[in-house]
Amino acid sequence: MKYSKMDWNAVLQRVAVILVETLNILQIIAVTLLITVYGAIRACLPASVLGKKTVANEVVLVTGAGSGIGRLLALRFAKLGSKLVLWDVNQKGNEETKNMVQELGAEVYAYTCDITRREEVYRLAKQVKDEAGNVNILINNAGIVIGKNLMDCSDTQIERTMQVNALSHFWITKAFLPAMLEANHGHIVSISSGAGLIGNPGLADYCASKFAANGFAESLALELYKMGKRGIEFTQVCPFYINTGMFDGVASKYITILEPDYAADKIVEAILTNQKVLYMPRLIYPLIALKGLLPVEAAIYLGDSLGALDAMNTFKGRQPQNGSIH
Repeated sequence: MKYSKMDWNAVLQRVAVILVETLNILQIIAVTLLITVYGAIRACLPASVLGKKTVANEVVLVTGAGSGIGRLLALRFAKLGSKLVLWDVNQKGNEETKNMVQELGAEVYAYTCDITRREEVYRLAKQVKDEAGNVNILINNAGIVIGKNLMDCSDTQIERTMQVNALSHFWITKAFLPAMLEANHGHIVSISSGAGLIGNPGLADYCASKFAANGFAESLALELYKMGKRGIEFTQVCPFYINTGMFDGVASKYITILEPDYAADKIVEAILTNQKVLYMPRLIYPLIALKGLLPVEAAIYLGDSLGALDAMNTFKGRQPQNGSIH
């Protein structure tokens, strides 16, 4: 078979394209492996040897600061020299946290805020900027849980779960992100849940809201990555049940319910080391991997056998008017 000069040029061009594409693929694989190895080594190192950023004089806003993990985070950042901005719908609890922060010598501002009300969020955000300055670290922590099967949840309860646990993240982040973008500096923290990674009976609305919170945080991080805003960090926190009272009565056979101080320490550590994702306890990492690898029927059988599907059977929780709060 004979080829013309033009035919050979086409063949050579095609070979060159294939070689370039192959080299690109090999480069992508190599860099991905290097990053994976680096991440694995970093994950195994104790926090004491990892570089930690300073948050002294940084403005840290914590939602749900009136109790639980929100309060503990506020106190820890106060000890680190940060300026605290506390948001909570519970004025009494928020003022108590404010007093505790003041006793530590930190500058603090407390605002009573219903984060389900978009216009209230925007109004208070402007007030925060005027009084405390631009927020550098935003911790979307506030959350509620109803703890009932779907047909036992009222429509109002379902809507409020989605508003507090997911939609509020949109309004609050939109309110404070512009200043971070302008400075190319900041840190957005989403306190989500292991329930945002895998469903569970009795938590349909809660799981849906936490899946949404995870999707929002991950997508926003990628948006800013593509914009080249590498100075803005993100941390997604997905813990197992924490013993704050929010999930009182929940049953757990094989995974220890987390103590609040331990969880708060780990969250602060993740923020200071710019950790992208924090699952607590570490057992959640292989469990989520198993979810992706196992057939659905096998994953359901495993969860049922380990008692995970019955965890909410004895749930009591704190029962304020609209559900238990972080």
